[in-house]
Amino acid sequence: MDTQHPQQQWQQAVTAYAEAVNRHVAQGCAQGHDTAQAPCPPAIDHLLDAWQLALHAINRPGIDEHQRQLFREAWPPAHDPLLPLLPSHGQGIAQVLLLDDGRLLARIGMPHDNGQVVQIDRNGVTPMIGVEHFGRCPRRRYFALANAQGVRVTDGWGGPQVARLSWPHGLEGLPPGYPFDPFDLPPTPTRLLPLPDGRRVLLVSREGIFLLTPQGATRLLRREADILAQLADGTDPDDIALPLTQAHAALSPDGRRIVLGEQRGNHQVLDEHLEPLAEIVPAGEHPHFVLFNHRGDQLLLNACQGDGGASLGVTLANLATDPQVSMLQDGVQIHAGVARQGEYIVGDAQGYLRGFGEDGRAHWQHYLGSAISAMDISADGRTLVAASHAGFISLIALDSKRPAWQIGTGEHAEVRRWLFWKGWKKAMVW
Repeated sequence: MDTQHPQQQWQQAVTAYAEAVNRHVAQGCAQGHDTAQAPCPPAIDHLLDAWQLALHAINRPGIDEHQRQLFREAWPPAHDPLLPLLPSHGQGIAQVLLLDDGRLLARIGMPHDNGQVVQIDRNGVTPMIGVEHFGRCPRRRYFALANAQGVRVTDGWGGPQVARLSWPHGLEGLPPGYPFDPFDLPPTPTRLLPLPDGRRVLLVSREGIFLLTPQGATRLLRREADILAQLADGTDPDDIALPLTQAHAALSPDGRRIVLGEQRGNHQVLDEHLEPLAEIVPAGEHPHFVLFNHRGDQLLLNACQGDGGASLGVTLANLATDPQVSMLQDGVQIHAGVARQGEYIVGDAQGYLRGFGEDGRAHWQHYLGSAISAMDISADGRTLVAASHAGFISLIALDSKRPAWQIGTGEHAEVRRWLFWKGWKKAMVW
């Protein structure tokens, strides 16, 4: 019988497993393809009750930062030991934003879930009443706040309102004279991206991709030309599928380029006047994700294929006449991503954060667990926030000494983790 305290068993097992995995990966990288069996996760399910009691205790009122740090050292964060609890407690987190003052915004629950927008700071978690979805412009100045009544644009988080935009009615960009139906309800945003002018917002949704302006909405996808081509081929209007699958879009850092796509077509690149610049064939069967690099002169375009995927790098110089396309990554299905100087950081379906260069060269990987659902990065590129379908939000100090319990190849340190779990009365800080 193990006579160690449950905390000691947890600490030793989690740390030993992380060190074993890191050695295994290092050996594989140094010696090429590694055929040795990967280490098995520790069998510490019997410690979960003790872990939960300790976690709830450290989240009582009056606990100071020093006590929290001691708790993290005693019960180091891990993912695999929690797998038995995830079916009943885990949930996706649709979006996270890191404000310049260190506060976090998050939407708990995926876009079509009955979720909640919250603000997170060192004093706790505060629900944002009247806000169901949010977004920020690439220059970090303007914010879009949405609910059933429409979309407000504010100058800064909590700043004055500068625009009020209506939801699309659903008939925008559809050929007149055909029996298309308007929306019964407003579209559910999967992304809201204000443009740097503070007057327009790019709405990405299953119902379509639209540009919202004070004058009304413009449908960008599905394109009217594609619908007309189907009608010309004799397709019955009732058989034309207007909803999008895996709709995605991104704005360039200066807001002068829009890239969009969905799983049944190519990636489209538009200028700030919505004029087409290029159409890019994806690297795989289903276009899935798009991201600009930090400077805005290269695109990462990801397409999924089964459980995997592939990412192209596209140089924006001479895009309309001679686009330079290269393979950046193969085998990774990207669910979220950010960029900093000289580096993409993406989250995949296996729970890894992966950093790699604009030439595709791998830099590092960092394990959080479960499919990554949302990410953001600070303006200086030194702090990363990532969320997962396990209901985790992880705050990571980049380019910092990696703790012994962290599975990963880079020198990055998680400094805080929040658990937003179904069935719990409040979020827990780990």
